[in-house]
Amino acid sequence: MKTTNFNIDKLTRATVKALKPYSSARDEFQGNSDAMVFLDANENPFNNGVNRYPDPQQGDLKTMLSEIKNINSKNILLGNGSDEVLDLIFRAFCEPNKDNIIILPPTYGMYSVLANINAVGIKEVQLSNSFQPQVETILNVVDESSKILFLCSPNNPTGNSFSNQSIEELLNKFEGIVVIDEAYIDFSKEDSWIDRLEEFPNLVVTQTLSKAYGMAGIRLGICYASTEIISILNRIKPPYNVNELTQQKAIKQLSIKGLAVNQINSILEERTLLISALESVSYISKIYPSDANFVLVKVDDAVKRYDQLIDKGIVIRNRTTQPGCENCLRLTVGTSEENKILINTLKSI
Repeated sequence: MKTTNFNIDKLTRATVKALKPYSSARDEFQGNSDAMVFLDANENPFNNGVNRYPDPQQGDLKTMLSEIKNINSKNILLGNGSDEVLDLIFRAFCEPNKDNIIILPPTYGMYSVLANINAVGIKEVQLSNSFQPQVETILNVVDESSKILFLCSPNNPTGNSFSNQSIEELLNKFEGIVVIDEAYIDFSKEDSWIDRLEEFPNLVVTQTLSKAYGMAGIRLGICYASTEIISILNRIKPPYNVNELTQQKAIKQLSIKGLAVNQINSILEERTLLISALESVSYISKIYPSDANFVLVKVDDAVKRYDQLIDKGIVIRNRTTQPGCENCLRLTVGTSEENKILINTLKSI
């Protein structure tokens, strides 16, 4: 049964509702810029390609993303990496020193960091032994100050996707914002939850160009949500939060037909080969299923194996300190050559 108590106005911080957003020079001028003389923003007039402020609403880039994702551009907000998008969600809906969020460890560490930065409480409900949300337990820890529930699916660092049934139940019964972090969705067989935004007014989906699209260096995070939520986030975002070079590079890369699909397919093929090869490494006792561009494995001694790989010039991630991940290493899927080096090294140490 769908929740009947979701109220975006009630969730939004009073200071945000009362805020008069900053209006930049480029926000105020909406006309055709081709033949205009711009003397409004105190910019350097000498053209070097980046002397003008960037489009504060990233119109061209949003149009391109809306065509790729088949979603209205009014349902999109862009940020300086997904971390800025997540931070905006905290600042819009969580009252410092009063409200709390719910996270499901092991999970992406920035949720906790951002909560601490914004003086927001944290309620933790550990994933099950199969790394799935424990829905009943999650709903039992909810109180009147629980504003956001973070679901990372496919999950980092475990690599698995959460069951659709569990996610749907949480969307229906949790009265706050449900953020589904889909940084790795392009490597999964599961459909993105952006296709169901109209069903759930409390749903926020975050994605990135850092993984499947190979643009980690430009720092571009994407938020998909209802127009009401996007409007609230736009009120508090910095006026020029996505720089011109990032916008240009993203448009250029996204316009290369088939580039992302070919790279994703290559990574998926290499992931299959990597998992197969890992099965013959004697000290790996478990290889976890992956819907991401990495594989989590359990070894005899994670610290020892991590140090041995470092000594051989290979950097991976030791996740042994994460709940449920004792003696686990996270291996990113690299190129065919990199994966062969990794496997040969794992077998030699």
